[in-house]
Amino acid sequence: MTLSNENASHVGFSRTFAPGKLSLGIMMPTAPLVHGVPNMTGQLAQAARIDELGFAALWSRDVPLFDPEFGDAGQIYDPWVWLSQLAARTKNIALSTAGIVLPLRHPIHVAKAAASLDVLSGGRFMLGAASGDRATEYPAFGYDHATRGQAYRDGIETIRQLTEHDFPRFASGPTAFDGGLDLLPKPTAPRLPLFAVGSGQQSVQWIAEHMDGWISYPRDIEDQRRRIGLWHTALDQRAPGQFKPFAQSLFVDLAEDPNAPQSPIFLGFRFGRNRLIDHLEGLQDLGVHHVMINLRHSTRPAAEVVEEFGAEVLPLFPAHGIVAESAKMISQTV
Repeated sequence: MTLSNENASHVGFSRTFAPGKLSLGIMMPTAPLVHGVPNMTGQLAQAARIDELGFAALWSRDVPLFDPEFGDAGQIYDPWVWLSQLAARTKNIALSTAGIVLPLRHPIHVAKAAASLDVLSGGRFMLGAASGDRATEYPAFGYDHATRGQAYRDGIETIRQLTEHDFPRFASGPTAFDGGLDLLPKPTAPRLPLFAVGSGQQSVQWIAEHMDGWISYPRDIEDQRRRIGLWHTALDQRAPGQFKPFAQSLFVDLAEDPNAPQSPIFLGFRFGRNRLIDHLEGLQDLGVHHVMINLRHSTRPAAEVVEEFGAEVLPLFPAHGIVAESAKMISQTV
């Protein structure tokens, strides 16, 4: 069966996702954490090199407030400011959030920022949205952590309406438009790719129906096989005939010995590149379409590891198509 794809005309999506194939992206920053905070020096130059090597996508998280007990400040910067810098320093690579904590941000602001970044990057931006994993942030913003699932659904509906329709008429949670106002700019494609990062407090069936893909976490092979099976069943029920990809993150500590055996680390593995390639091929066979490599726990310099990926691993899992001219043509209209 040939699958349809509502995002086929989107530059970033078509570079990153294709049926039956796995591509590779990098989670920024690549720096290790010191007391929960990364050293961001040189990260923009690193992003430019990752783009030159041909990775499919760069991913950025959203950590509104630093909680020392949680021990992870993300990339420190506001994700929209950070991603605009990444867009300016790169040419071809897709850009995405993994993910914006949607219930803590007004969806009108999210829609405008996402559409603006998509246009200014030449159609390379995709929006990953999460419900947030830090309950301590919610009272600081004056929001109820217990209602974040409904806020997430309302936010997605608002973003869809504002980015896909002119002068829309709709009501979603506290947001209502009566046809007299519009959001500008519109994204470069008719549909801005929206991904659920984690579950967002939603069922797999809801994600399959309302989102353009699902970004999950690494699990052992059998657990991931079951999860992908649930995803395919949900797609058959809620989005039959459509291609909606499954992606995951993976922490990697790449050993210097290319044949070093696999051993577990937090949300990933330490291994040599040959065992890494075996693992990625296994994920591709399972039905994983994209893997975000996280080098936060790398014992080798991240720049050195990125170069090895580019020379030895990336040719086996390339980005889908060369989109430089497409992105250039779109960006020239700005």
